[in-house]
Amino acid sequence: MENGISGDLVRVYSTTSITDGYLAKGRLEADGIPVVLKGEGEGPYRMGPVDVLVPTEFEVQARLILDEIRTGAARVGDDEDPTAEPD
Repeated sequence: MENGISGDLVRVYSTTSITDGYLAKGRLEADGIPVVLKGEGEGPYRMGPVDVLVPTEFEVQARLILDEIRTGAARVGDDEDPTAEPD
């Protein structure tokens, strides 16, 4: 399997933007979730739908993270105080 990922994969996100696909991939990988991108966004012209796939055992965690991003609930760092004055 691609990127050393084995087992069944499930689509957790689909987009028409390769940039959004890579942003989702980067965010999930930052949380230790292995990701495979598939779709028309591959190749020299990078047009068409892009699917973000994760191993089935990471599906729930990946969907929670992507939902937090979509709703605006995700912050850059959970340990940061949003009311704190900048240094």
